[in-house]
Amino acid sequence: VQLQASGGGSVQPGGSLRLSCTASGSINRHSMGWYRQAPGLQRDWVASITTGGATAYADHVKGRFTMSRDNAKNMVTLQMNSLRPEDTAVYYCKRFGLGYSPDNWGQGTQVTVSS
Repeated sequence: VQLQASGGGSVQPGGSLRLSCTASGSINRHSMGWYRQAPGLQRDWVASITTGGATAYADHVKGRFTMSRDNAKNMVTLQMNSLRPEDTAVYYCKRFGLGYSPDNWGQGTQVTVSS
């Protein structure tokens, strides 16, 4: 399956962006996640959503980011509000594999928060 992330860009601190990730195959049976990687740092988990719609967030984005899914469109979104310079990173979506199947990653979308 291919994952296509979009919606990144440049915003000022306090601004908002909405990221989308569309899969070429079904996501119905898969938990999905968003991760981010800043230059020189490891890729970190940001948020995830189960097949039932339950969400979880990293502490540093809790209350500012909201993840949702639309199984009919094979898509997940990440609404990012109150953005901070430290949110600057490449954001990746992931489809968690089932059983022994591997996870699938998207190609990433750049988010830059700067005044």
